[in-house]
Amino acid sequence: MFHKNIKLILAGLIIITSIWQFTESNIGNGIFLIILSGIPVFLYFKNELILLAFLKLRKQDFEGAKKWLAYIKNPETALVRKQQGYFNYLHGIMLSQTNINQAEKYFKKAIELGLSMDMDLAVAKLNLAGVAMTRRRKLEATSLLNEAKKLDKQNMLKDQITMMKEQMKKI
Repeated sequence: MFHKNIKLILAGLIIITSIWQFTESNIGNGIFLIILSGIPVFLYFKNELILLAFLKLRKQDFEGAKKWLAYIKNPETALVRKQQGYFNYLHGIMLSQTNINQAEKYFKKAIELGLSMDMDLAVAKLNLAGVAMTRRRKLEATSLLNEAKKLDKQNMLKDQITMMKEQMKKI
């Protein structure tokens, strides 16, 4: 909702206010304000609109997730690099059901910008492998599947990966 620089300025102002409270011998207020300053710093690294879009996706509410992502007007300036990656990742997930050409573009950009969690990176590479497989690019699909398998440390995508490998044998 707020620009990333405004969040840092707000955190700085809260810390300055907490220092002022310490000098006025209001130790409790100062401690509370220092803890409170952690919220804007946290939201600098984890955008609140992207978090709300993830919550909507967990409930399979694609329209609600699109609505929350639509509030981010200019992601290149409003988001840090990893957040831009997740912005593109979410768009790719939503479009993978309907338009695989657009989804491929978003997943490639998300991988390029970077994703924090290996599981998210594995899902993006798995989706890209599916797109490559539908376009009969077997070598690219095989390499993407192998990368996804390496990134999937909890074996949550094991069934999907084996199913895609079975389908690749038919090609």
